[in-house]
Amino acid sequence: MRLNIKYWLIGAAALLVVVITGMYVHQKNHFNKNVTINNIAVGGLTAKQAFDKVKGTSGATKVYVDNKLVYQSKSTKADFTNDEGKFTQALKKQFTLFPSHKKVNLSVKPSNFDESSLDTAKTVVTEKVEHLNKTRQAPVDAYAVYKKEKVTVISAVNGNKYDLKNAVSQLNNQAGSNKINITLHHEKPIEANSKTVQNEKQQLAKLKGKEVTYLVQDKKYNLSSDQIITKATYKNGKYNFDTAALNDHVKEINEKQATLGKPFKFKTHSGTEITTAADGSYGWKISTKKAADSLTKAIIDGQKEVKADHDLIGNGYNTKGLGYNVTANNGIGDTYAEVSLADQRAYFYRDGKCVLTSDIVSGTNNEGNKTPKGVWYIMYQQSPSVLRGQNDDGSNYASKVNYWSPFTETGCGFHDASWRNNWSKTAYLKDGSHGCINMHPSVAGQAYHDLEQNEPVIVY
Repeated sequence: MRLNIKYWLIGAAALLVVVITGMYVHQKNHFNKNVTINNIAVGGLTAKQAFDKVKGTSGATKVYVDNKLVYQSKSTKADFTNDEGKFTQALKKQFTLFPSHKKVNLSVKPSNFDESSLDTAKTVVTEKVEHLNKTRQAPVDAYAVYKKEKVTVISAVNGNKYDLKNAVSQLNNQAGSNKINITLHHEKPIEANSKTVQNEKQQLAKLKGKEVTYLVQDKKYNLSSDQIITKATYKNGKYNFDTAALNDHVKEINEKQATLGKPFKFKTHSGTEITTAADGSYGWKISTKKAADSLTKAIIDGQKEVKADHDLIGNGYNTKGLGYNVTANNGIGDTYAEVSLADQRAYFYRDGKCVLTSDIVSGTNNEGNKTPKGVWYIMYQQSPSVLRGQNDDGSNYASKVNYWSPFTETGCGFHDASWRNNWSKTAYLKDGSHGCINMHPSVAGQAYHDLEQNEPVIVY
């Protein structure tokens, strides 16, 4: 009895092998039941039979979008003469070990396929879908957001906008068919449970609980993630930060330490301490944007301390700020030019020593020509140069000078004035310059060489 069961099992197994082998051979050499090539039924046919059936097709290619004709090419006869191998490849592509009833349309392009016609069809389909999308809403992807030391996910919102990329893909996949039907599908948003959003959550979680020491000159400010970042997202491998939380901290630091736009305490040549006007261009302050970039980068990189010296801004010709590393003389330093409008005299200091004093003539004492008070800086130097501008009567002037050291963007600077005859102490009242510091040609050259770019100029 046991022997009979054994032989029965062996026989059944052998039969199963024969059936599976036969099925494999059939499947390998025949298309599945509901397969079409170029929208022509080839189910149950061999590659050769399918080739013979499809090769004779002719006519115009018609493109439908949701069963509505949108494009029709010129009528042509498909030339598959040398393309039988493509049908063998199509057979391999649709192969399944067990018979499948799944509807599959395969595209086989004939050798004479008109690619330009396909490009034209793509243009027509694109225009059609874009026209339909004009009044439709795009979906909104789900995304992760960091806020107040927490990472949350904002859910996706479905829309009714058609997926143009999918429509063009359908067109490409059916290229070679005489009838191409594109079914429009709505764009799908990225969902909250997607790998993309889960990765966003992981990246944003890295921002939590961090602290960075911000070093401004000799002072340290300890700032947490929450004090730097109001909100953050992570898209396409990049963090996007809202750093409004940092603004008040930078403002506070600038109020304590920055010098730009503030009056300076200054000891004049006579030893008198004065407070300068606040209108000058010399000085520095911290840029909120630059500080935000530096500090958020430190958080991302795990950096514990950041120096503020790369986060500075200034006014005028030099926008990077001046005097950050200068602490002597209330931030002005020991090398500078001093201009007393009341005395009509200039003093040039290098390393704390006065190397030159000179009488000068400043701007005429009226609103249009007064030399502006404040702490400025030498923007650049040029020798020789031509000064151009407009006289009070509206006429233009072009004056050649040997030495030119401007310190305001409105055109005020030190220069020789060979045309000037009136060098009296009161010349500036009615016969002054247009705002410049006129210097006698005999000393202008030395003054030029005693000055240097970015040097402070104190006018009072």
